[in-house]
Amino acid sequence: MPIHRITETIRPTQSEFGQIAYDVMNCVYEIHNEFGRFFDEVVYKRELADRLPGMELELPVSVSHGTFSKLYKLDVLAHKRGIFEFKAAESIASRHRGQTINYLLLFDLPHGKIINVRPDRVSDEFVNCHQRLDELRNPSVNTEGFDSAVAGASFFHDHLISLIQDWGSGLGTGLYEEALTHFLGGEEQVLLPVPVMGAKGHLHDQKMRLVAPDVAFKITAFLGRLESFVEHARRLLKHTSLKAIHWANITHRQVVVTTVR
Repeated sequence: MPIHRITETIRPTQSEFGQIAYDVMNCVYEIHNEFGRFFDEVVYKRELADRLPGMELELPVSVSHGTFSKLYKLDVLAHKRGIFEFKAAESIASRHRGQTINYLLLFDLPHGKIINVRPDRVSDEFVNCHQRLDELRNPSVNTEGFDSAVAGASFFHDHLISLIQDWGSGLGTGLYEEALTHFLGGEEQVLLPVPVMGAKGHLHDQKMRLVAPDVAFKITAFLGRLESFVEHARRLLKHTSLKAIHWANITHRQVVVTTVR
């Protein structure tokens, strides 16, 4: 089984999750008022579990494909029905939302919440995900702009589609990149320095993931403005020795595979 977790979950109605969130947040406010804002996030979630029944902390879930395996640990699962991700950050960012959606899909739950304990007053944000991984394993694949003659093309396309068919298309882009890196031989073989050239010559060596010599790969999950990525990728190519970038943009319903040259 490609996704393994040690506990079963129960999909709640929105009102059921709303009541759970109300109880959790009341407790978090009390803890924050008592402890202040300068502790690590682990302090707040462990105190929450001590004060409020039904909280499970740092639950592992693994994602595997062939010889590749990735382990995640969820901050808080409440009553087996809701996910709460604790942060101690300046503000809630898009990467936190993406991480929470990742956990909602992995634990097969529709509702979660991000809790940021660093501000003077606790900030929080609901995150909903009504898709399920079983529904995301067969997205449409658009290869209109993909050049199969460029080095690394077959590996990139075939392995990526195999991962999506196994896991689904909604997980974090970093997971797919890590898996491809693994099957290419690991970071020492794949994440390599690429010289960046300016008006007067060599400026810097920047590490990039290479699927073949002089060919990089990148995975994104943009909901729009794909043209902007292509434009900036071509600027990158002009200032490096790279010949091409194999790029896949993954959304829940479609995978667009492109070769930028």
